[in-house]
Amino acid sequence: MGLATGAVALLNTGASPAIARTNAGSLWQTKRKFKLNYAPHFGMFKNLAGADPIDELKFMADQGFTALEDNGLKGRPVELQERIGKELQRLNMQMGVFVASADFNKVTFASNKQEDRDKFLKDIRDSLEVAKRVNAKWATVVLGRYDLGVEWDYQTANVIENLKRCAEIFEPAGLVMVLEPLNAWRNHPGLFLTKIPQAYMICRSVNSPACKILFDMYHQQITEGNIIPNIDKAWDETAYFQVGDNPGRKEPTTGEMNYHNIFRHIHSKGFKGVVGMEHGNAKPGKEGEQAVIDAYVACDNF
Repeated sequence: MGLATGAVALLNTGASPAIARTNAGSLWQTKRKFKLNYAPHFGMFKNLAGADPIDELKFMADQGFTALEDNGLKGRPVELQERIGKELQRLNMQMGVFVASADFNKVTFASNKQEDRDKFLKDIRDSLEVAKRVNAKWATVVLGRYDLGVEWDYQTANVIENLKRCAEIFEPAGLVMVLEPLNAWRNHPGLFLTKIPQAYMICRSVNSPACKILFDMYHQQITEGNIIPNIDKAWDETAYFQVGDNPGRKEPTTGEMNYHNIFRHIHSKGFKGVVGMEHGNAKPGKEGEQAVIDAYVACDNF
């Protein structure tokens, strides 16, 4: 059975919304257009698309996704970063976040020690060239651990001052560091930044367009819930969203969260940024990867 014939057969049976693509090197194309800019990550569709990152990017675009996020981008070879950037441009896709600075084991941004400051400022400076290669606008910053031996408010003052130093580097380049509050109950005990109101207060204090919130809804469902009201309260300081259902941190529809309503709410507020798909697949293989696509189709249907 030829590729085009097989695709038509699938359509006629209702087994797949995809149609055959005529472009060489890519198997499927849809006419789908999502209402929000959902961003898968590399490896999410490795069975359907193949192991090559560029092939996976093409597959993402063919499925209607308009963005990519890649936490580990800084660690990839420069040549691959450049290839990713060129392919994103060709496919008219946005680059979502990559990680600019994150240390889960040490007190970093909550410290006033020069050696700690030197390290994360180097992380921030090193991120500038990476961002240029892929035309990135946002980069994740994790604020590290809190210090058991220092009064909390002193640590908060240190964080604000340190982020102001980082903003001085990012702001002229048009980049935004997005601060990610992480849950302490399931994944990341001991970190300084855990809640959206805390991140909001810090961003207001830094007072820079280069310092905003990454609202990871999986983490915040565990930490504080109240997702939609907190989205509204923190809206002016929020630049980026990430997704994962709870429990399990898999695709929407696999847990307790109503992402159909959450996505509709974010869209109704006019959000034009990226919604990162920072979660695993609930099922293995091609079936699990198709289930991820189907979940976003369902939740975006409003």
